[in-house]
Amino acid sequence: MTTEAVAAEAKPAVNYRRAFERVALILVWLAIIAIFGAIMPRSFLNWGNFSILFASYAPAALLALAIIVPLTAGDYDLSVGATLTVSSCVIGVLNVWAGMPILLVILMALAAGLVVGLVNAFFIVYVRIPSLVVTLGTTSLMTGIVQWMTNSSTIGGIDNALIMAVVGGRLFGVPYAFYYTLGVAIVMSYVFDFTPLGRRLLFVGRGREVARLNGIAVDRVRVGALAVSGVLSAAAGVLYAGVLGSADPYSGLNFLLPAFAAAFLGATTILPGRFNPWGALVAVYFLATGITGLTMLGIPLWVTNVFNGGALILAVTISQLTRGREASDIG
Repeated sequence: MTTEAVAAEAKPAVNYRRAFERVALILVWLAIIAIFGAIMPRSFLNWGNFSILFASYAPAALLALAIIVPLTAGDYDLSVGATLTVSSCVIGVLNVWAGMPILLVILMALAAGLVVGLVNAFFIVYVRIPSLVVTLGTTSLMTGIVQWMTNSSTIGGIDNALIMAVVGGRLFGVPYAFYYTLGVAIVMSYVFDFTPLGRRLLFVGRGREVARLNGIAVDRVRVGALAVSGVLSAAAGVLYAGVLGSADPYSGLNFLLPAFAAAFLGATTILPGRFNPWGALVAVYFLATGITGLTMLGIPLWVTNVFNGGALILAVTISQLTRGREASDIG
């Protein structure tokens, strides 16, 4: 048998394997729903339960989408959780304490996210400090600023217009917060898959020197990715303030770990080997379903951290293996 014939016989098997990889996480998600549903049919298999889940994890989902933009370009942004917190607290301080109009305050919160992204980009791209170091430093800096802004206290009484826009209205029983995140995922998916900008992001992430030699403005792409990450993180803060109806200077940081876990776990599904919006969205709600089910079973709170941490390690491992195999297949 010739080499070409062997390759032709092997090709369908490879295609089946890739097809299974694309939907494996979705199948596991459905299996988890079925297991918890069998254990708690009345409480878990309740549309109200899923409605709350979709809305309450919308900020985390938007944060995961923010993370995958610089990740695609090869940079890490650990400051997304702190940016979310800054954004929500800007809304609390300016709207509740200063009495400013909610729409203006939202624009200022988004502008704060843009500033954070550009500051990160300056030190990462032009000063050439590793992205992990810079964004870890800005996280600590923003945490201190938030505590100073809020006097380390939760600010309640945010304008009801924001709350109604985020969780007051419902479509198919699900609050609008989820659909805002879904809309961002649709736009990102289009940009990633069908525009030159998306291809530039991917090229820069796969090999900066090769991208530079092909005429791509690598530095500008990286700056843009970090700026977009900052704005989307701030938008997640706006959603978070609307979901809570208040500004909490602490709890927003809890979204960082699950958001990163979802970003890497999402790179193992839909488009294995690539950070992609739909994979990240599925991964967030896969993790949310597991945590919600365990919580409803009365599992201790510390299990949440174990679950998220284990998911992150497993997701990074599988993602690296998938990306490595994809590179070897191309080679």
